[in-house]
Amino acid sequence: MDGMGYRAALRLVKLINVAVMTAAFGACWYLAYADNIRSPFYNRGNWVVIAIFTVLYLVYGRIYDAFKVSLYRIHEMVYSQGLSVVLSDAVLYVVIWLLNKDIPPVWPLALCAAVQIAAAALWSWAAHRWYFAVFPPRRTAVIYDRRAGMEHLIRQYGLDKKFDVAATATVEECLGGGMQMLQGIEAVFLCGIHSHERNILLKHCVAHGVQAYVLPRIGDLLISGAKPVHLFHLPMLQVTRYEPAPEYLLLKRAFDLLVSGVALLVLSPLMVGVAIAIKAYDGGPVFYKQRRLTKDGKPFFVHKFRSMRVDAEKDGVARLSTGEKDDRITPVGQFIRKVRIDELPQLLDILKGDMSLVGPRPERPEIAAQYEQTLPEFALRLQAKAGLTGYAQVYGKYNTTPYDKLQMDLMYIAHPSFMEDLRIIFATIKILFVPESTEGVAEGQTTAQADAAQTQEGER
Repeated sequence: MDGMGYRAALRLVKLINVAVMTAAFGACWYLAYADNIRSPFYNRGNWVVIAIFTVLYLVYGRIYDAFKVSLYRIHEMVYSQGLSVVLSDAVLYVVIWLLNKDIPPVWPLALCAAVQIAAAALWSWAAHRWYFAVFPPRRTAVIYDRRAGMEHLIRQYGLDKKFDVAATATVEECLGGGMQMLQGIEAVFLCGIHSHERNILLKHCVAHGVQAYVLPRIGDLLISGAKPVHLFHLPMLQVTRYEPAPEYLLLKRAFDLLVSGVALLVLSPLMVGVAIAIKAYDGGPVFYKQRRLTKDGKPFFVHKFRSMRVDAEKDGVARLSTGEKDDRITPVGQFIRKVRIDELPQLLDILKGDMSLVGPRPERPEIAAQYEQTLPEFALRLQAKAGLTGYAQVYGKYNTTPYDKLQMDLMYIAHPSFMEDLRIIFATIKILFVPESTEGVAEGQTTAQADAAQTQEGER
């Protein structure tokens, strides 16, 4: 099947999913709610309500990658689609409430959501089976400089059904052999390769219709945010320091104030309950504050609910958590970490202006200094104000290496926009219940020792 036929088939399968979810909501709307609103709609109004659900489901589905049949496992698609329909149904319940004479019953939409999640599970299973029956795995080559191991990640994430790794080589071996190893190859992973050699390989891939996946370097991410300009009748790319539009910064700050203020008001009973539980357990302080860095290296104190013993760092050495087996974490701390409640006091830091809702996570000054000894570019993430959540938190894990976290933060910095901030905020909801996002590091490992070997080799 050619590229156009491949995309058309996939879109048809995805449209079936959207149609089923919309039909379930539509049936729920007509059977339980349409006749009970204050002024019942004409038929066109009913279709508008159903269309709102469809749009919301598509938006959330895009945010949570709910339809990536070829890349996600079945349970991952079910989780993403389930989250999308629950959020869409929740928004529509508020709309129905506003249209209704009385408080509408919740159970019809709850039943609808259960049916939709069951449909998501059936669709994901069927789509997964169909895709890998129709589209065999692509013959794939992995070419690397110093970042080997992509073939192991392909197996670890269950992508060996999509990518059949037939060849693995260093860039020197590939180019030295006249790229003969790429004969019959349909997909190539280029991992951490310098620009000159990578450009040669990319030109070959484009010329021969080979799909290329590029693991970027720091310079690539800086270039990705460049502004196209024309000087001397020549096309140029203007690369500058992080300079978002003033209206974006104004809107971002207003949004920070609004959301953090409302969240503190709504969550204050929960925060009081957590404070009482922490105090009752060992009598220690409720809050834990620590010096961190924000925009342009400015130090500030970040606040969290204390989740570890009071003497967790009595030797003065900063250590990353080793996860659930970390004996420094209290029983109360285990719970509030798992559901991210320990981060709630940072809403006060956002109100104060030290942090934003979205941005690179703040690092400790002494740890940042240790990172910069082997990775000087680590300071580039300080171009933007520190955030409660960020690109690296959504798409990385707790134990993601400093080099990879820097790359993710630079991807965010390169394309500042309010819509991207909203996307990251909604995407954060998805990781709240994903254990992988809080995996620990090896026991006894200090913060700056976390995968130092990869950090040192990242830009060589």
